[in-house]
Amino acid sequence: QERLVESGGGLVQPGGSLKLSCASSRSRFSGSKLTWYRQSVGKTRDWVATITSGGSTTYSDPVKGRFTISRDNAKNTMYLQMNSLRPEDTAVYYCNVYYYGDTGDSVVEFDDVGQGIRVTVSS
Repeated sequence: QERLVESGGGLVQPGGSLKLSCASSRSRFSGSKLTWYRQSVGKTRDWVATITSGGSTTYSDPVKGRFTISRDNAKNTMYLQMNSLRPEDTAVYYCNVYYYGDTGDSVVEFDDVGQGIRVTVSS
């Protein structure tokens, strides 16, 4: 597993916005599926959003309409724009870069997870 570098977390008031970034060093980043997860204290890790290599996006119901996942393949970076933040969005957020490729002669697969970045929504 290679290191992912997350940034952009912090403390924000309810109704505010934050943008998380996650940078990868993988050469196959553009062909990877990218996902954000989050984990609140005392709870399991929950799926937040995914963007495929083709740019299709899906969101969990709690964040739909407020969060936007995106990618910049030229920078090997994924993002999570979070708007209209609520106290229940408080969590540690994790980025995930997943790739699977089968050429017939060989298989390349990796599943990298970031170290986590804390987001606190509080007045």
